[in-house]
Amino acid sequence: MTISVGLDVAARSVVMAAHDAGKPVVKGSFEQSPAGHARLAAQLLKLAPAYVVMEATGIYHLDLAIALDRAGLPVSVINPRSAKRFAQLKLKGSKTDSIDAGLLADYGDALRPPRWSAPSPEDLALRDLGRQINRLTSDRTRAKNRLHALNAKQGTYALLLDDEADAIATLERRIERLRAAMRALIDADPIRQSQLKHMIAAPGVAEVSAMALLAELVMLPTTMKAPQVSRHAGLDVCLNQSGTSVYGASRISKGGNAYLRAGTYMPALVAVRHDPLAKAFYDQLVRRGKKKRQALTAVMRKYLTGLWACIRNDESFDTSKLFSPEHLKNA
Repeated sequence: MTISVGLDVAARSVVMAAHDAGKPVVKGSFEQSPAGHARLAAQLLKLAPAYVVMEATGIYHLDLAIALDRAGLPVSVINPRSAKRFAQLKLKGSKTDSIDAGLLADYGDALRPPRWSAPSPEDLALRDLGRQINRLTSDRTRAKNRLHALNAKQGTYALLLDDEADAIATLERRIERLRAAMRALIDADPIRQSQLKHMIAAPGVAEVSAMALLAELVMLPTTMKAPQVSRHAGLDVCLNQSGTSVYGASRISKGGNAYLRAGTYMPALVAVRHDPLAKAFYDQLVRRGKKKRQALTAVMRKYLTGLWACIRNDESFDTSKLFSPEHLKNA
């Protein structure tokens, strides 16, 4: 008997469905709380499932996934798009929490997704700090734009100018405080310290960018290969071709981690201007007819591969391993 369990996670509840060879065995609903997670883990341990499948639902799945992983259960966290396509494959027209949980159970039995491992508390804190800094930086940019607009208008009430300036100063203090906390977490871990040093060796990657990228990359299992990391970042190319009549434009999926995607943009932009190997690779793609945006995306993928090598192999970033010197001959 091989039992597969599906968990449909919501803000206040978790619906569980256990299937054996596609046949329902047991169902249940649990509160989305530490106590509810403990009760669910206890019931699942009695079932001894081969797979416990849930979707990555923003913040709601994480505490549950960590609790079940620490209980020794085989947790698999899958992309919601994958679950949606599986439901379409099964021709399921209705959608309820119970049906979704059952579909996830069938997903585990049919596709046997890889097991998910909980990140360390320090890595989780690093990721959360990096994302909060990203949000505050966006807020600061908007505040600066508002201040610019106020200054551009004659007769603006002085209090409004002071208020916006105070908001910018407050945001800058908050950002610096969080960056100091990130540095402290990294400095306390020799492995993370070494990885950060390797990433800073990349042209166009300074300490701030490296910390933001490190905070996202440490959440990934080191068994992932470079193409998988590119897909995780949504940088994989989606082709639209069929027969002789359909030949649509290719595009990137944008279906993954937007923080990683954004974090590689500026380093790639700097690299195609100042690194000879990256510039030669970029120029050759443009000469072949690629749009500049497509060529830059290709450089972003290459950069992400190099940054992942810094994490996975504990080696310094080296553009000569990413971009062939042959491109320089045609520069």
